Amino acid sequence: MFMGQVFYQQYSPHPVLSPYIDAFWTVTGNNTIAVPDKILPDGCVDIILNPGPAFITDTVPLLQDQVYLVGTMTRYKQVIRPPDTRLVGIRFKPGGFSFFYDPSFLKDIADKTVQFDKKLVPFIGEGTRDLPLLLNRFFAERLSNPSQPVFPYLEWISRLNGSITVSELARYNFVSIRRLERLFNLHLGVSPKEFINFVRYRSALEKIRNRSDQETLLRIALEYGYYDHAHLSNEIKKYTGSSPSGI
Repeated sequence: MFMGQVFYQQYSPHPVLSPYIDAFWTVTGNNTIAVPDKILPDGCVDIILNPGPAFITDTVPLLQDQVYLVGTMTRYKQVIRPPDTRLVGIRFKPGGFSFFYDPSFLKDIADKTVQFDKKLVPFIGEGTRDLPLLLNRFFAERLSNPSQPVFPYLEWISRLNGSITVSELARYNFVSIRRLERLFNLHLGVSPKEFINFVRYRSALEKIRNRSDQETLLRIALEYGYYDHAHLSNEIKKYTGSSPSGI
């Protein structure tokens, strides 16, 4: 999510698209000077359209009137948000991008931002109205089934909050580890182990945010398979750049 003085608006996709697209979103700023900001990882893939001024990230500047593809996010990003920020985004659920685009676009771009072909997205101008309707229509027309979906394996990982090994995932689904590696790298741009570790961290972080006074960091760490509270704290810092108390 974007932090700071910013207006963030999120739109739910049409039910036909909701298994694959998490949300359509817009970000507009009311600041008068450029402001540093941080975006926390969510394990998703985004397409970002920038009708507004250049938006500086730690990987690539998002230039005005250009479109960018953000690979599976498993690390936080530092950005410089300009005055009059205006971004439009499509956030795909893990594995969802492949239902609309060639998954090879995601090759080697995990945690990176690369320029994307403007012909592959709808035109978003300064005066565009009915944005959710426009995006719903566009993506409904592009929707198709990938030949080798990764969804069934992602559901296992999510259901178990990341408390599963790659070998267990392969065994439970009667597939080889090699096949899992190929599917995850194709549809997410990360390995099964990397994605499992990310889901486990997210699950533990959510537990920390909602813990009772009786639940210690050590207890949560052990519940999610970490060696101790220091191991969990280090993992959270790796993904977010902050300690558990700073999230």
